[in-house]
Amino acid sequence: MTSNRGDWLLFTGWLLTGACYLLALLTVFSIGLFILPLPIVGTVVLATRRGTERGLLGLVSSASLPLFLLTYLNRHGPGTYCDNSAGGENCTDGLLNPWLLLLGGLLLLAAGVALFQTVRRRPIASPPIGWSR
Repeated sequence: MTSNRGDWLLFTGWLLTGACYLLALLTVFSIGLFILPLPIVGTVVLATRRGTERGLLGLVSSASLPLFLLTYLNRHGPGTYCDNSAGGENCTDGLLNPWLLLLGGLLLLAAGVALFQTVRRRPIASPPIGWSR
């Protein structure tokens, strides 16, 4: 596996782990406690890998995934959306503006990727004297 591919896999792993932590936090009163073991296992697996610090900026981009989910759930917003079905009319009030959620998600995703690319292109500095890698 090349370093380039490995870095992107670490970035993606941290992105998914961070998104699972956020999902567990947002759903703590319903399914959050059942989701929590997944990111804990992901953290242990990723933290034991060599060079994992190069992918840690995936945590910045991980906040974009819940925003993308909210964008999808509010896709008929803003305001009230009514749906006609055989059983009658079903209305949903208080939908958010999906364009703002999408913009926020794209900005967070782009910021994490840009920071990751910037850090990844820097040469790896040698540790201070007396420290080991």
